[in-house]
Amino acid sequence: MPIKLYNTLSNTKENFVPIEEGKVRLYLCGPTVYDLLHIGNFRGAIFFNLVRNWFELSGNEVTYVYNYTDVDDKIIKKANEEGVDATVISERFIAEFEKDFNRLGLKKHTHNPKVTEFMDEIISYVETLVKNDKAYVIDGEVFFSIDNFPEYGKLSNKNLDDLQAGQRVEVDSRKRNPYDFVLWKPSKEGEPHWTSPWGEGRPGWHIECSAMIKSILGNTIDIHGGGIDLIFPHHENEIAQGEGCNCEKYCNYWMHNEFINMKDEKMSKSIGNVITGRSFMDQYHPEILKFLMFSAHYRSVLNMSDDKIHQSISGLRRVYDALSHALVIENTFNESENGKVNKTFAQLLKTSDAKIKKALDDDFNTGETVAAIFEVVRAFNALNLLKKQKDPNSLPTTKAFKEWILKYGDMLALFKEEPTSFLADIDQIMIKEKNIDIAIVEALIKSREEARANKDWAAADVARDELHAMGIDFQETSDGVKWNVKV
Repeated sequence: MPIKLYNTLSNTKENFVPIEEGKVRLYLCGPTVYDLLHIGNFRGAIFFNLVRNWFELSGNEVTYVYNYTDVDDKIIKKANEEGVDATVISERFIAEFEKDFNRLGLKKHTHNPKVTEFMDEIISYVETLVKNDKAYVIDGEVFFSIDNFPEYGKLSNKNLDDLQAGQRVEVDSRKRNPYDFVLWKPSKEGEPHWTSPWGEGRPGWHIECSAMIKSILGNTIDIHGGGIDLIFPHHENEIAQGEGCNCEKYCNYWMHNEFINMKDEKMSKSIGNVITGRSFMDQYHPEILKFLMFSAHYRSVLNMSDDKIHQSISGLRRVYDALSHALVIENTFNESENGKVNKTFAQLLKTSDAKIKKALDDDFNTGETVAAIFEVVRAFNALNLLKKQKDPNSLPTTKAFKEWILKYGDMLALFKEEPTSFLADIDQIMIKEKNIDIAIVEALIKSREEARANKDWAAADVARDELHAMGIDFQETSDGVKWNVKV
């Protein structure tokens, strides 16, 4: 079964056919590095890491390019405010992004080009557009002529007549068409600049990606990804530039992830509900952010709420509890020459492999993928192998479970934490979330134990009910009472 992708260009799911068999050329628009990235920015980074990994697991060699826009008005503004060179700002926030990226445990990209490293290629690209009569020069500024590219609007389905009719802001009267966009602009005093045939200046935003793609991946690429906010004008303009320059198709498949809302509202600085990836990971955990991203299909709006976060914590706890049990079995059970993987469980693993393949081959259905993982976890727990030390099949079955979970953990960049430590982290998160006083919990547990020792069942029940009312689960173990916070 071929991998199917929803192609924004055709608005349909299509069978993926690479330009070169067994190889995938993937480009994802990276950050403009002037501040910490918010969680919406990380949705693409996390999701397309899965896309890359699944293509590789499916037998493909993937060249994955994720750029840094390191020259931009926002970078210049911040540099001027701080009285430093723009490179100080861009390098600082590249480093900060990479700290966050590494915390997420995502696989390193094949290339992380910076715009400033490709200035010669950008200038050459613009020269070709002028030569091909797709761009024109006015007072040292170069504009793309959308009237000379009849297919403009084919990605976003924008109609130029409608765009012009809806024009409300004053536009540069020098432009031949109000929607002609800048390829190269003269620099102002104090701004970074480069020497070009049109004078000292710097590139427009859209041309940067097109030039880096051509330089690293070639004239035509397989997949271009990004958030839906980039469809117009950024990706629309990239197509116009790419096809206007190279006279061939720019990209075969366009994949766009949806927004993240905060409690049913779009994230907005004016509302004050923007959460950086770093602050989320500090408050919760990188695993929780990744798991949240996979809880909804990438083309669906992900509504971030306390309930949604707690559901993700609960789901992760189920997986890590099972991994913790597997670790105990591995450390205490003896290997048997006659041991084999439980036949029914082995068959479930094969069936679940097929379910996950079907889900991910169908436009990366991560919800079905997570459901299949939960099904395997439930089946492993139901075997209750911790109590079957004398069963020769317990240890090989446990190893098969752990290997299976970690295989998909590698693909999703999940389940890589040490189980006991991660479960303790979750408890600490929920203790803070529910403002639980640990001293009161431990006093109630002690009170219950004393009441049970004295056979004062009524007092023991009172302590138990108070613990449950606080949201505390507990169980008797050989090491005493273990408790955690209900999610």
